[in-house]
Amino acid sequence: MSGEKDNKNDNLTWEEVNVEHVVQDQWIDFRKCDYRLPNGEVIGPVYNYSKHSFSIIVATDEDGKFICVRQYRHGIDEITTEFPAGAIEYMEKSDVPYITYENIMANNEDAFEAAKRELIEETGYTSNNWKHLMSLPANATLSNSYAHIYRADDCVRVSKQDLDDSEFLYVKLLTEDELLERINGGDFKQSLHVLAYYLYKASMQEAVAK
Repeated sequence: MSGEKDNKNDNLTWEEVNVEHVVQDQWIDFRKCDYRLPNGEVIGPVYNYSKHSFSIIVATDEDGKFICVRQYRHGIDEITTEFPAGAIEYMEKSDVPYITYENIMANNEDAFEAAKRELIEETGYTSNNWKHLMSLPANATLSNSYAHIYRADDCVRVSKQDLDDSEFLYVKLLTEDELLERINGGDFKQSLHVLAYYLYKASMQEAVAK
């Protein structure tokens, strides 16, 4: 019933009774699992995965323009516009050279360092004015990976891009109206990046209200 408080005694948790690592390497831990439901029935296969957690940066320059990047996304076979973002490395703090359920979880310090690194590597911009907006599961239905969302204001360009060998992207500066056009029916299609924009707007409104 709507408005009803959660009952802490509700038995809703699934119990994992079997797991097979279909693929487990430096990029993904893709699992095929069986679970025991609250009524005792066992179902499977249920698929889930762990990938790198990552940081997203809503960055604006000194003129208030949004610093975006354009790149190809093979999931939808399209070129998209989005905010700078990148994976949080796990290798240096892990005892194994592959992804596990546990080692992709990042603390605030790791996530913030990744945000600063990705901003300058992908765009050449830096900022001295950062704010953490939210950390949340990237896809709670299928994965335990987290997205850590930041805003970076008054960004200045200090260098050229420093991209990985597999990265092909370029920087696109957008006014807020131009960004909204791309969000509303355009090529700004990363759902968590759309969320990041609205978190940014909420944080701006909170600052004005204070």
